[in-house]
Amino acid sequence: MVNQTKKVKRTVEYSFVIPVFNEEGNIEALDSEIKSSISKISKSYEIIYINDGSRDNSFNELKLLKNVKIINLNRNYGQATALDAGFKIAEGEYVISLDGDGQNDPADFKKLIEKLKKENLDVVTGWRKNRKDSNGFRVLTRIGRFMRKIIINDQVHDTGCTLRVYRKEAVKSLDLQGEMHRYILALLRWKGFKVGELEVNHRPRIHGTSAYGYSKAIRGFIDLVYISFIQKYSQRPLHIFGYISVASFFLGVFSGFLSIYQKIFFNLSLNRSGWFFLSIFFILGAIMFFSFGIVMDLMIRVYLNTSPYEKRYYIREIIEK
Repeated sequence: MVNQTKKVKRTVEYSFVIPVFNEEGNIEALDSEIKSSISKISKSYEIIYINDGSRDNSFNELKLLKNVKIINLNRNYGQATALDAGFKIAEGEYVISLDGDGQNDPADFKKLIEKLKKENLDVVTGWRKNRKDSNGFRVLTRIGRFMRKIIINDQVHDTGCTLRVYRKEAVKSLDLQGEMHRYILALLRWKGFKVGELEVNHRPRIHGTSAYGYSKAIRGFIDLVYISFIQKYSQRPLHIFGYISVASFFLGVFSGFLSIYQKIFFNLSLNRSGWFFLSIFFILGAIMFFSFGIVMDLMIRVYLNTSPYEKRYYIREIIEK
């Protein structure tokens, strides 16, 4: 009789997900800090680095590390996509994300976990109250916070802080792209997950320069408008276009009455009345907006019932050491 031994899958309690883009000189020290911090509370963990198309020696430095997983993306896709790739393969019950630049303090994740468990939250994010960034970045941060408060009523101070602790169910519900890593908390709250916040340490960058700039801030604002739209109308886009259609229709009717009033009391021919042509414009607009809403509604229903066939990003290789 052949003795068959089943391979028992290792249970992972904590998964660290760290996107890396041109972080040469920061990686070894960060990895050492993470392992030192997690070894004090658990032996069941994994560390996942995502090389987001680095152009310096970052990938070679990653390959020198021990007991890690490395996802090597085909090119630079951005932080949101890098996080998404890491979240997809993370196996831990708790997923901890942090930046690869060393500015997040790995020692802080312990108190984030304590708050998450104590208050029964789904995600706890760090708040870099005393940021060690340049004045330009601080101004961009304040503007972004103001816009988020107006558009999506964001209830946390620092949505740009990558240092966070998630429950597994929360990260597995995400599908990130573009600059959407800044709006993960808004997406999770919209999905019904409970979000908390805690002040954390923020350290100055030692090596390299930040990839965040004005162009990313503009793209982030565009994604902010997109997030606001999908939060309110992703299930039924017909509603927003329906509102616009109804408003346009009543403006058309009002303009039509004014053109009739001019015809009756001033004997002004309809083809000489600007209100008459404005009425036609608004009524046609109402029909177009309503039709566009129906088309979008049907497209979303088709999308939700079919699987996308085109990948948003490509992984060159996954290295486990």
